[in-house]
Amino acid sequence: MALGTIISRITGFIRGILIVAVLGTALLADTYNVANTMPNILYNLLVGGALTAIFIPQLVRSFDHDDGGDGFASRLITTISIILLVLVVVGMYFAPALVRLYAPEFFTPGFEAEKEIAIAFTRYCLPQIFFLGLFTMLGQVANARGSFGPLMWAPIANNIVGIALFGGFLVFSQKVSIDTIASSQVQILGWGTSISVVVQALVLFPVIKRLGVKLRPQWGLAGLGKSFGLAGWTLLYVLIAQLGYLVTVNVATSAAVRSAKEGITRGVGYTPYTYAYYVMLLPYSIVTISIITAILPHISRQALAKNREEVRLQLIRAIKLVGVITIPSGVAFLFFGPLITQVIFVGISAEDSRYIGFVLAAMSLGLVAFSINLILIRGFNAFEDTRTQVVSILLINIISVGLSYLFLHVLKNQWVTIGLGAAFSISYILGLPITLLLLKRHTGSLTIRDFLGQHLRLAGTAVGVMAPLFGLTQYISWVGVRLSHAARAGELLVVMLLAFLGYLVASKAAGVEEISMILHLRKSLVKREPEAE
Repeated sequence: MALGTIISRITGFIRGILIVAVLGTALLADTYNVANTMPNILYNLLVGGALTAIFIPQLVRSFDHDDGGDGFASRLITTISIILLVLVVVGMYFAPALVRLYAPEFFTPGFEAEKEIAIAFTRYCLPQIFFLGLFTMLGQVANARGSFGPLMWAPIANNIVGIALFGGFLVFSQKVSIDTIASSQVQILGWGTSISVVVQALVLFPVIKRLGVKLRPQWGLAGLGKSFGLAGWTLLYVLIAQLGYLVTVNVATSAAVRSAKEGITRGVGYTPYTYAYYVMLLPYSIVTISIITAILPHISRQALAKNREEVRLQLIRAIKLVGVITIPSGVAFLFFGPLITQVIFVGISAEDSRYIGFVLAAMSLGLVAFSINLILIRGFNAFEDTRTQVVSILLINIISVGLSYLFLHVLKNQWVTIGLGAAFSISYILGLPITLLLLKRHTGSLTIRDFLGQHLRLAGTAVGVMAPLFGLTQYISWVGVRLSHAARAGELLVVMLLAFLGYLVASKAAGVEEISMILHLRKSLVKREPEAE
């Protein structure tokens, strides 16, 4: 799973780099990114979050049915597919209202071109909703049957189509802007983006067939009552999260439009936030998602058997394993965010790429808490408690929304997006103790102390190793050494290699058990290899 996620994220980065090279980081890119985010927002708001939360536990229960759960899965997929089709049609009709909701300042005088392009992109991208749902449902069926890898590998097909789309556009079209992009080019980029999601969903059909799951259109709601009952609270959870994200998009696009009015051409709006978030998600996706996907069926069975202590221990173990990667990643993003994004994002100015890095550095402070929160939410899901977690996400988003509007009014427009990154971090850090306290009713004693010692040792070793390297890179910049892009990439490669090796050695010396386990496993495999031959 981790390998699939790594390749998926690498291809996703290549795709993102090409998107930035084609569209830049200013308002044209915001029109595309707002539109391309809309299907994910609506899908998660109305269906996606509920599916992720309830499908695995309910599928595990349905294995006891005479048909092995095939009927339950078929009825749920048929019902959700109908809902998604209706949602696509309604969304395409109300596309102008959706754009006004998420980017209202596109409707101010002087920004008519941005408004029309955003509406067009939205209509071309909204059909993704149906295929996102299909992908999720098929992937959850595969997960429930113990097949985790395909769900991680399918997005690679999506990214390959996107790479071909934007790579071809970059080769065969001149650099576009708000004033020069043609309606045919908007159609190519919009429909092409949707086609990539179609491919991602279709590649899972052979997987389902190989697992022996017999899915067919099956009408009726028999047996779905509990699922939709659980989904009600999950929908409220997702609604709160998406309202918080609505504020983020609103504030970011407002800052971009206001900056444009002031003559600031640097991309400082929603697009830098989006790509900083993508970079931050790399370690989170590789480790957190992989571990959570693997343990959710197990902890669901343990919760069903009322083995609360086993669920508690598995959650603590997952938090510690995830921390081994997310903690040094957060420290690296904090120290080297601008260097990382300056190397990754080509085709734009160094100033624009470094700005993405500053946003990434602000987000890095919340990476660990964000990852732990996801693990704890899956704990709620294992106990089929979709109600209590609503309190957690509500408080997190109240903090985030309050800080976002505060930063919009007190910071200069060009710094607002960095403020949004800080709001993200602060909200999850403050929300973590609340989520732990709420989960205690299911798992018994579960506090920060259960993993704080290990996390502090990891943080101490990461900072101790990377701080001198950070000082060295700052000295190189301070003395005025001008490096080419290739030299910058070499500098980043050397820094990351030294940081990684130093972190492994220092963490092992600090007695971090998870590091020792990994090294011991590697040595054991090497010793066993001749015997296997």
